Amino acid sequence: MYEQLVRERLVLTANMPVKKLHAAAVEKVRASYQSKAVDIILPMLSEEETAIFKRGRNATGNTVPKSSNPIEYRRATALETLFGYLYLTENRKRMLELFDIIWYNTVSEQEAGDKIEA
Repeated sequence: MYEQLVRERLVLTANMPVKKLHAAAVEKVRASYQSKAVDIILPMLSEEETAIFKRGRNATGNTVPKSSNPIEYRRATALETLFGYLYLTENRKRMLELFDIIWYNTVSEQEAGDKIEA
């Protein structure tokens, strides 16, 4: 669900070729980016949301992508679990609230590079 929100937001707000849209989406859904997003929203989660987050983080799985480390990957998985939970429980308002907080409080490496070059 998180990736879908990223792609939707990019399509609605970014005027760029498809290849660049895809690259921007990949940047915002990779584990290191999501792990940073967790730092932003974790203090804002309710007890129930925190419990869901922890269940997702502690889910077993031995494979971690080469582009990530195990800690970032587990945190990213937990974030995806939380967004999936909010979607399935039809709590779209809360899901969008957390997504907006992440969206407006993180800057991707690509965006940072663009600002430096500008």
